Amino acid sequence: DVLVTGFDIIFFWVARMIMMTMHFIKDDDGKPQVPFKTVYVTGLIRDEVGQKMSKSKGNVLDPLDMIDGILLDDLLEKRTGNMMQPQLAEKIGKRTQKEFPEGIAPHGTDALRFTLAAMASTGRDINWDMKRLEGYRNFCNKLWNASRYVMLSVAGEEAVENANGGLIEITDAMKAACGVNGEDAALSLADRWIISRLQRAESEVRRHMDQYRFDMAAQTLYEFIWNEYCDWYLELSKPVLWDENATEEEKRGTRGTLVRVLEAILRLAHPIIPFITESIWHQVKDLAGKSGDTIMLAAYPEAQDALIDAEAEADIEWLQNVITAVRNVRAEKNIAPGFELELQFKNGGDEDFRRAEENQAFLMKLAKLNKLTWLNEGDEEPMSVTQLVGDMEVLVPMAGFIDKDAEVARLTKSIDKLGKDLERVQNKLGNPGFVDKAPEVVIEKEKEKAAGFERDIAKLNDQIEKIKAL
Repeated sequence: DVLVTGFDIIFFWVARMIMMTMHFIKDDDGKPQVPFKTVYVTGLIRDEVGQKMSKSKGNVLDPLDMIDGILLDDLLEKRTGNMMQPQLAEKIGKRTQKEFPEGIAPHGTDALRFTLAAMASTGRDINWDMKRLEGYRNFCNKLWNASRYVMLSVAGEEAVENANGGLIEITDAMKAACGVNGEDAALSLADRWIISRLQRAESEVRRHMDQYRFDMAAQTLYEFIWNEYCDWYLELSKPVLWDENATEEEKRGTRGTLVRVLEAILRLAHPIIPFITESIWHQVKDLAGKSGDTIMLAAYPEAQDALIDAEAEADIEWLQNVITAVRNVRAEKNIAPGFELELQFKNGGDEDFRRAEENQAFLMKLAKLNKLTWLNEGDEEPMSVTQLVGDMEVLVPMAGFIDKDAEVARLTKSIDKLGKDLERVQNKLGNPGFVDKAPEVVIEKEKEKAAGFERDIAKLNDQIEKIKAL
């Protein structure tokens, strides 16, 4: 029912196929038959400056060379040999040497396929970018390394190192460690969060696939796999798995979630990166309670609304904001990642108190803290760098580290930004056309925004005065 073609031949071939089929092929009632219901039109793949690839220009890239790699001498021979205009050989050779001084490194089939999918905006020409190809090769490596971490978490270092041909023998004990046979398990906040985010990713990818937006499907996969599963969830799993005080049910819940979400990711990404997903799937399928000879015949993931946990998502978002705030302070002040910091919270609400109490283990581990305290109203604040997470202030005491002038400049910059946001909202509220026509709930929301900006500006100005007084 679907024909895939380039826009440059749509009239000459597609229209003729439709007309010829309808003219010559009829059903039993004599009704003309339509050969296909959908035409997916691709863009042309051009070189990095937008020129159409041709041998005479010497800008052709062979997909096999990007998959397997090619040495510079062989690439020069391929581009300049047997040319119809041999006088261009020297120019093409110099250009090739400049672009690929060491030839083309192997990137693998999956990286190439993912790059093509990620750049496949409907009907748009693709200006080929080798940097994008390198980036998606790194993405495939990220997925492979994530699978290794998962297997290490279940099987242990020794089992992985002694694997025969890269495959680990799955034992009954490993299955029990993941809860395959129905063993009791307890899900952590991070487990509930990643399961919820998986449902949203599955829904988004399927929707984009149904709409032939392969670029958006690839982007959704990239964001979920790299940012949420690898960068955040794998790190959030460590405090549970490495905590001597964690129960076996808690560890089993995290191991099972690690494996089951990875297995679903493999099925979700398989249409775009089939080879690496097939290879990893055979390793994790038994631990995830799946069976079959190939991932190609496994059911494609479907989102389950019942597994979406909005509360877990909100709690993890708060946790991420706090950890990111601390990491930003480290980057701004050039503090070593392994140096343990003291962290203080101020002006938090009930939800902030609850989240800090319930997630203290995550905070201490991922933010590299040695102490976490709350400042009550009236408590004297130490010399600190301040970040805002909602209405709550995150303070990192910086005795011996702080640069007063630089910190004042940073806070002043934040105040300027908040001032512009406040001015924009005040102008809107001062516009009779807006106030007279907008619903009351919208006006109240804008007033709340303005009050919030004013409150944040006052807090930062107070912080500046305290730093200047040091």
